[in-house]
Amino acid sequence: MRKISIFGATGSIGQNTIDLIRRAPDSYDVVALTGGANIERLAQDAIALRADIAVTAYDGHLPALQAALQGSGVEAAAGQTALLEAAARPADWIMSAIVGAAGLAPGLEALKHGTTLALANKESLVCAGQLLLQTAERYGARLLPVDSEHSAVFQGLVGEDIAAVERIIITASGGAFRDWPLEDLPKATLAQASSHPNWDMGQRITIDSASMFNKALEVIETKEYFGVRPEQIEVLVHPESLVHALVGFNDGAIMAHLGAADMRHAIGYALHWPERQSLPVERLDLARIGQLNFRAPDPARYPALRLANEVMARGGMMGAAFNAAKEQALDDFIAGRIRFTDMAVVVETVLEQMSGESDLIDAEMTLDNVGRVDHLARKQAAHAAAERIG
Repeated sequence: MRKISIFGATGSIGQNTIDLIRRAPDSYDVVALTGGANIERLAQDAIALRADIAVTAYDGHLPALQAALQGSGVEAAAGQTALLEAAARPADWIMSAIVGAAGLAPGLEALKHGTTLALANKESLVCAGQLLLQTAERYGARLLPVDSEHSAVFQGLVGEDIAAVERIIITASGGAFRDWPLEDLPKATLAQASSHPNWDMGQRITIDSASMFNKALEVIETKEYFGVRPEQIEVLVHPESLVHALVGFNDGAIMAHLGAADMRHAIGYALHWPERQSLPVERLDLARIGQLNFRAPDPARYPALRLANEVMARGGMMGAAFNAAKEQALDDFIAGRIRFTDMAVVVETVLEQMSGESDLIDAEMTLDNVGRVDHLARKQAAHAAAERIG
């Protein structure tokens, strides 16, 4: 029986992971589940899966979690220290699905204990890819990609030499506004940005899909995880969301990974790796589908992709600045303080300002230094957003 933990258990990735585990309950011993403010969901799942401990990221929610778990035998804990302690508990496999930069520290802690880390938290690689990969190598841990695109690339490289790869193509649905007139984008509402045409995801990642900031992060993640050059990475808008990624080789061949728009594909592959096991996902009927469409992303519609290329060209810890500015700008859009199109303006402003912070951006990549970059970039983003309001 494999010992597993799920960080970010109450989000969409965590819930899909739990769905797979519940289908084979005798195969898994659940060590820890963590979540945020959805205490009812966290407690229900912890009890149902007989977890050793349930952790909420928020100290103020501890009494509610303790009350919900009373008499269940499941331990309750809260806060950052508790998250790190849970990550240090012995486990064979950990799902890292905490949203945002907050997922970096628990992921690093898990890797220090030689755990296989299934990484759905793309921000970790964007903020500190070098640190994450070096930590995994140092402690003999394994890092498995769970983003649908990177899982697809990972699968396309099985048995292949990365040196033979000429290009990696990741696809994007184009989000909620892929066919909107450009002049209408500034008027896009929160509700409109929060509706995805193909995927069922959380609000933040759905908005990031509409702005293509999610794909911008994935471009950087591709560079970090697979060690390819930025110019080898391409993005294609693919409205059907059935081809998740393609790998082009030096002999002209292209390997494509296709599957239904269901995150249980990538989660299940990481969960069962290196084997494949049956998954409860739709089987594609290509004759019924009939055709697949692709087009180049419009730079004017998706400035986030250009900013990602600038981040990779600059190097250092600019990825941490990029992610922090993006998260703060997203907070401001959700709160109604800035417009949809203002998010890219805010992030670009921060990148311009942070480019002058060479002593910090080019410092040794440590968790503390990543935190310093993150803090400064968020502060600058909040100021830039306030100026947009003014």
